[in-house]
Amino acid sequence: MVEIDIVQNIIKDYTQLVNSGKTIILCWIPSHVNIRGNERADTSAKAAVSLPVTNMKLPARELLPCVSNFCLDEWQDISDCCEGNKLHSIYPTVGILKDSKNMSRYDSVLLNRLRIGHSHLTHSYLLSGDDPPTR
Repeated sequence: MVEIDIVQNIIKDYTQLVNSGKTIILCWIPSHVNIRGNERADTSAKAAVSLPVTNMKLPARELLPCVSNFCLDEWQDISDCCEGNKLHSIYPTVGILKDSKNMSRYDSVLLNRLRIGHSHLTHSYLLSGDDPPTR
Protein backbone atom coordinates (compact mmCIF):
# COMPACT_ATOMS: atom_id res chain seq x y z
CA MET A 1 0.00 0.00 0.00
CA VAL A 2 1.51 3.36 -1.00
CA GLU A 3 1.56 6.39 1.29
CA ILE A 4 -1.28 8.15 -0.56
CA ASP A 5 -3.57 5.12 -0.07
CA ILE A 6 -2.77 5.11 3.65
CA VAL A 7 -3.53 8.82 3.93
CA GLN A 8 -6.81 8.41 2.03
CA ASN A 9 -7.84 5.57 4.35
CA ILE A 10 -7.00 7.66 7.42
CA ILE A 11 -9.06 10.60 6.13
CA LYS A 12 -11.98 8.29 5.26
CA ASP A 13 -11.87 6.58 8.68
CA TYR A 14 -11.52 9.93 10.45
CA THR A 15 -14.54 11.33 8.61
CA GLN A 16 -16.70 8.27 9.31
CA LEU A 17 -15.79 8.26 13.01
CA VAL A 18 -16.42 12.00 13.46
CA ASN A 19 -19.72 11.77 11.57
CA SER A 20 -20.80 8.92 13.85
CA GLY A 21 -20.25 11.15 16.90
CA LYS A 22 -16.82 9.89 17.95
CA THR A 23 -14.16 12.27 19.24
CA ILE A 24 -10.75 11.94 17.63
CA ILE A 25 -7.66 13.00 19.58
CA LEU A 26 -4.47 13.39 17.55
CA CYS A 27 -1.18 13.12 19.42
CA TRP A 28 2.08 14.76 18.44
CA ILE A 29 4.99 12.31 18.32
CA PRO A 30 8.09 14.36 19.13
CA SER A 31 10.72 11.71 18.48
CA HIS A 32 11.11 12.57 14.79
CA VAL A 33 11.19 16.36 15.04
CA ASN A 34 13.88 17.89 12.82
CA ILE A 35 15.49 14.56 11.98
CA ARG A 36 16.37 14.13 8.32
CA GLY A 37 14.85 11.18 6.55
CA ASN A 38 11.26 12.05 7.32
CA GLU A 39 10.82 14.02 4.10
CA ARG A 40 8.72 11.20 2.59
CA ALA A 41 6.24 11.40 5.45
CA ASP A 42 6.10 15.20 5.12
CA THR A 43 5.59 14.93 1.36
CA SER A 44 2.78 12.39 1.82
CA ALA A 45 1.09 14.56 4.44
CA LYS A 46 1.25 17.61 2.18
CA ALA A 47 -0.05 15.59 -0.78
CA ALA A 48 -2.99 14.38 1.32
CA VAL A 49 -4.13 17.97 1.84
CA SER A 50 -5.08 18.20 -1.84
CA LEU A 51 -7.13 14.98 -1.80
CA PRO A 52 -10.94 15.15 -1.82
CA VAL A 53 -12.42 14.93 1.66
CA THR A 54 -15.97 13.97 2.52
CA ASN A 55 -18.09 16.10 4.87
CA MET A 56 -15.32 17.50 7.04
CA LYS A 57 -16.26 20.65 8.91
CA LEU A 58 -12.68 21.91 8.60
CA PRO A 59 -10.98 21.78 5.18
CA ALA A 60 -8.07 19.35 5.13
CA ARG A 61 -5.61 22.10 4.14
CA GLU A 62 -6.43 23.89 7.39
CA LEU A 63 -6.34 20.81 9.60
CA LEU A 64 -2.59 20.18 9.61
CA PRO A 65 -1.46 23.64 10.79
CA CYS A 66 -4.24 23.75 13.40
CA VAL A 67 -3.37 20.32 14.77
CA SER A 68 0.36 21.04 14.65
CA ASN A 69 -0.01 24.34 16.51
CA PHE A 70 -2.36 22.83 19.07
CA CYS A 71 -0.03 19.88 19.70
CA LEU A 72 3.04 22.10 19.95
CA ASP A 73 1.24 24.36 22.47
CA GLU A 74 0.12 21.35 24.52
CA TRP A 75 3.58 19.80 24.34
CA GLN A 76 5.16 23.12 25.40
CA ASP A 77 2.77 23.42 28.38
CA ILE A 78 3.61 19.89 29.49
CA SER A 79 7.33 20.53 29.07
CA ASP A 80 7.14 23.80 31.03
CA CYS A 81 5.23 22.22 33.93
CA CYS A 82 7.27 19.07 34.53
CA GLU A 83 9.56 19.43 37.52
CA GLY A 84 13.03 18.03 36.96
CA ASN A 85 12.50 17.82 33.20
CA LYS A 86 16.00 17.23 31.87
CA LEU A 87 14.92 17.86 28.31
CA HIS A 88 13.66 21.35 29.17
CA SER A 89 17.16 22.56 29.97
CA ILE A 90 18.39 21.20 26.63
CA TYR A 91 15.35 22.15 24.53
CA PRO A 92 13.41 24.96 26.29
CA THR A 93 11.20 25.41 23.21
CA VAL A 94 9.73 22.16 21.93
CA GLY A 95 9.87 21.32 18.26
CA ILE A 96 12.83 23.59 17.51
CA LEU A 97 16.30 22.12 17.13
CA LYS A 98 19.18 24.20 15.90
CA ASP A 99 21.83 21.98 14.43
CA SER A 100 20.27 18.84 12.96
CA LYS A 101 19.35 20.15 9.49
CA ASN A 102 22.66 19.20 7.87
CA MET A 103 23.05 15.86 9.65
CA SER A 104 22.08 12.39 8.64
CA ARG A 105 19.16 10.80 10.48
CA TYR A 106 21.59 8.46 12.27
CA ASP A 107 23.73 11.37 13.49
CA SER A 108 20.65 13.36 14.57
CA VAL A 109 19.34 10.44 16.62
CA LEU A 110 22.78 9.90 18.15
CA LEU A 111 23.15 13.57 19.07
CA ASN A 112 19.68 13.69 20.63
CA ARG A 113 20.36 10.57 22.68
CA LEU A 114 23.65 12.01 23.91
CA ARG A 115 22.00 15.32 24.83
CA ILE A 116 19.44 13.62 27.03
CA GLY A 117 21.90 11.13 28.46
CA HIS A 118 20.52 8.00 26.82
CA SER A 119 23.48 5.98 25.59
CA HIS A 120 24.52 2.35 25.55
CA LEU A 121 26.82 3.12 28.48
CA THR A 122 24.02 4.57 30.62
CA HIS A 123 21.08 2.36 29.58
CA SER A 124 22.49 -1.01 28.42
CA TYR A 125 21.21 -2.61 31.64
CA LEU A 126 17.65 -2.14 30.32
CA LEU A 127 18.38 -4.30 27.27
CA SER A 128 20.29 -6.94 29.19
CA GLY A 129 17.73 -7.20 32.00
CA ASP A 130 20.33 -6.39 34.65
CA ASP A 131 19.76 -4.23 37.70
CA PRO A 132 20.43 -0.50 37.25
CA PRO A 133 23.97 0.50 38.14
CA THR A 134 24.57 2.19 41.46
CA ARG A 135 26.65 5.29 41.94
